[in-house]
Amino acid sequence: MQQILIPTDFSKNAWNATTYALQFFKNQNVTFHFLHIDISMQAPGDKELHFAGLASKKEISKSSKTEMNVWLKQVYAYHPNTRHTFKEAIIQASFIDGIRDYNSKKNIEFMVMGTKGASGLKEMTIGSKTGAVITRVKCPILVVPEDARFKKPLTIGFPTDFNMLYKHRIIKTLLDVTKINQSFIKVLRVAQNQKPLDNFQNTNRDLLKLQLNETPHSFHVIENPNLENALQSFVNSMQIDIVAMIAKNLNFFQRILFKPQVARISYHMQIPFLVLHE
Repeated sequence: MQQILIPTDFSKNAWNATTYALQFFKNQNVTFHFLHIDISMQAPGDKELHFAGLASKKEISKSSKTEMNVWLKQVYAYHPNTRHTFKEAIIQASFIDGIRDYNSKKNIEFMVMGTKGASGLKEMTIGSKTGAVITRVKCPILVVPEDARFKKPLTIGFPTDFNMLYKHRIIKTLLDVTKINQSFIKVLRVAQNQKPLDNFQNTNRDLLKLQLNETPHSFHVIENPNLENALQSFVNSMQIDIVAMIAKNLNFFQRILFKPQVARISYHMQIPFLVLHE
């Protein structure tokens, strides 16, 4: 991973995602791209990941250019690192199209984005702008909640129901991220009923074991009818630092990331999510 995109609106949430990324990749040779988007085609009422409130403009404002310059100075001052190179861009586009176009032109391999934690994720659905970024921009994304603070990710949790084949790109991204900080992968299946795995699920589980063969890992099962409660328990008991999810498995993915229903569910506020794409 050498080309990494960090969208920014110069907010606290964007800065938190930036500082997390700088520390996460501190020993890697990386070019960070800071992209600010003037949203010219935003429909009324749309909510952004951390871009809410930006007005449509006919031309890029001088204030945006000034803010970007200040942003870069802040980045250099916060985390000087000879392994890191920084590029910046300000474009006018719709949010999704702007990111897609920039990723294509600059060969972006990975993204890091900030969220507003409980206020930003708790009430959202997969149809929101946040969901659109994660599901429609086919690029691995590390989603960093506003309450997340960097610590070396020793353990990556990978909840799955074994209902899909784990294609090469998904596993490669997971393993690449794992190697950066020598993390341990803990695979979780939540058994919400007494029904055993079917043949397809067993095959996928066995394949995943082979794919993770050369990486430290373990498999776990929690019996709990409530998926969100089970994941919270797993995060707490196994000291999970990052939760990895596959974007294609929309039902499973939506329930875990976008619809934690009760107050005691806090993983979406404190734990970064690694969103994997085929």
